[in-house]
Amino acid sequence: MKNENSIIILMADDDPEDRLLAEDALEEAKVQNELHFVVDGEQLMDYLYRRNGYEHLADKPLPGLILLDLNMPKKDGREALKEIKSDPKLKKIPVVVLTTSSAEIDIVRTYDLGVNSFVTKPVTFEGLVDVMRTLSDYWFKIVLLPPDPSE
Repeated sequence: MKNENSIIILMADDDPEDRLLAEDALEEAKVQNELHFVVDGEQLMDYLYRRNGYEHLADKPLPGLILLDLNMPKKDGREALKEIKSDPKLKKIPVVVLTTSSAEIDIVRTYDLGVNSFVTKPVTFEGLVDVMRTLSDYWFKIVLLPPDPSE
């Protein structure tokens, strides 16, 4: 069984402040997992497919959890989610939408596309710490995840 701390979290978010807050919140929540960032849906797919600057990760495990913002440039989160969930090698990676949107259409559409969870970003740092702690506990301590297909 894989050590919960060895599972990589990949966050796709174009807002540098949100990325920094997420990093600080994970640290405050005492989540020890390695955290990687991409800034748009195209970079997310490049990271997952190990292309366009991510070739050096070819022998590394895929992320065990993707935190996905919906509203990003180039390829938005909805498009990236659709691509991830339609690929047999990627579709088992849990994807949690973490976004400012609470629009019913976004919630319904992302679940239709196969998202595992939809979370609206809290407005306070303390709220974000609680969300990160809860996500970590749920995805890395409670849920049994399938093995990484790249291993």
